[in-house]
Amino acid sequence: MNVDEIVEGIAKGNRRLLAKAITYVENEHPISKEILRRIYARTGRAHVVGITGFPGVGKSTIVSKLTEEFRRRGKSVGIVAVDPSSPFTGGALLGDRLRLEGADVNKNLWLDDRVFFRSMGSRGRLGGIAKKTGEVVKLLDAAGYEIVLVETVGAGQSEVGILEVADTIVVVLMPETGDDIQVNKAGILEIGDIFVINKSDLEGAENVERWIKYMLSLDEETVMELTKLSHADERKLMERLKWKKPVLKTIADRGVGIKELADEIEKHYEVLKTNGILQEKRRERAKLSAIEMAVEEIRAEIMKRYAHLFDGEIDPYALAEKIVREVLECSSHSKQAQ
Repeated sequence: MNVDEIVEGIAKGNRRLLAKAITYVENEHPISKEILRRIYARTGRAHVVGITGFPGVGKSTIVSKLTEEFRRRGKSVGIVAVDPSSPFTGGALLGDRLRLEGADVNKNLWLDDRVFFRSMGSRGRLGGIAKKTGEVVKLLDAAGYEIVLVETVGAGQSEVGILEVADTIVVVLMPETGDDIQVNKAGILEIGDIFVINKSDLEGAENVERWIKYMLSLDEETVMELTKLSHADERKLMERLKWKKPVLKTIADRGVGIKELADEIEKHYEVLKTNGILQEKRRERAKLSAIEMAVEEIRAEIMKRYAHLFDGEIDPYALAEKIVREVLECSSHSKQAQ
């Protein structure tokens, strides 16, 4: 199958070709880079929402209920669920069918041609998302999905990778799990835009709510102090000044609080767009993505070019100096030639 056929199929919303493209990207097939390069101009229209939090808090159910709510609002929804990987195949341990059966979900929803679901194995990557999550999100975006929900693997304190792909980050907590103690450790106050206390009918929900609100109030005081510093990150300050992070309570398996959560997600997106924050966020992500891709290419070239030096005993310091010196010399000669 050629690139033209796949790219054209994605543009037309062909689900079979979209799924094939995702498989190519996940497995780093030789044509995957060309597919991504060709569809890039069609990206940037989807609202990417990260759903993160500790294991067992009900993220899958919230994703399912949010999907139902956004469909009621007439929006198409793409879903990327990052799961632990099989140690044998590298694929997701929780297949789509098992995950959906585990979530309290309207089964007809998954027959909807304006809903697309894909599980991805984390393949050992830290941060709660898979290495190729951002690129899979771009494929869903290019295919015309208006909302893309990204559910992280649920790795607890390392759930910061979602910053690389999401416009809006929803942090899900629940009572009786010690989340009120873990919140500050996890850096959740920093990454979250909206906080949800799920299973809020359980004892202790009010305590978690009070704790989060108290910590957010301290965070707001810090922001006000930062505004006095000339070296502060203007985009981050603007976002934090324009958006007061809400704390919501849900009982997702009953659908309680889901409409309010969808409302806040849409409000946050409008704040980002209205104040130019969204464009700046995406520019920063594009820059970091370009750097990461360049580093990967350089790493692969180094492994190939210096393979003969990696046999036997290695002085890593001397070898590193040699590699850097030769790379810089090569770069200098290239500039002079221009």
